[in-house]
Amino acid sequence: MATIITDINDLDLTKSYTYADYLTWNFQERLEILRGKIFKMSPAPSRKHQEISFQLSLFFGNYFKNTPCNVYVAPFDVRLINYKKSTSNKEISTVFQPDICVICDKEKLDDRGCIGAPDLIIEILSPGNSKKEMDIKFDLYEENAVKEYWIVEPFQKSILIYTLQNDKYIGLKPIAEEGLVHSPLFPELSFNVEEIFRD
Repeated sequence: MATIITDINDLDLTKSYTYADYLTWNFQERLEILRGKIFKMSPAPSRKHQEISFQLSLFFGNYFKNTPCNVYVAPFDVRLINYKKSTSNKEISTVFQPDICVICDKEKLDDRGCIGAPDLIIEILSPGNSKKEMDIKFDLYEENAVKEYWIVEPFQKSILIYTLQNDKYIGLKPIAEEGLVHSPLFPELSFNVEEIFRD
């Protein structure tokens, strides 16, 4: 039986970990594993981050109501398998909690979250996001065929949308505060950016 880790200081942040390890951690701090490496998450999102997440969740929840797709907000574990078909926890080297994700394939859902790529992921940037973390996530989402990826920039009041075409992300023109957001993947999903960033 695996030893339960109750203190984050007992982890060696230079080591590689799997989802099987992640399941043995029982402490307050929130962590993600990206390609086996640990990344610390902010202890609690800022008020602005929460407001933006709530507004987006409202739009997405209303849009996907009575559809085959499900909307989830953090904390919600998404596990990506390291290019293998097996779902063994020891082979999963990435587990993360996107701010918001949309999953239309119910076969990917289990009691612990999602195993496999969501259709759409939204990350809301905060001062705690490192450039390395964002670079790794961009590559991971692209490699694992997340069809659409949004980066919400609260300080610039803008949204960047990347859509997967021929296995590569194509970035659309940034949508600023007064612009209208249209999802390429879900064309009828649209709203004014200013509604997301209003104080």
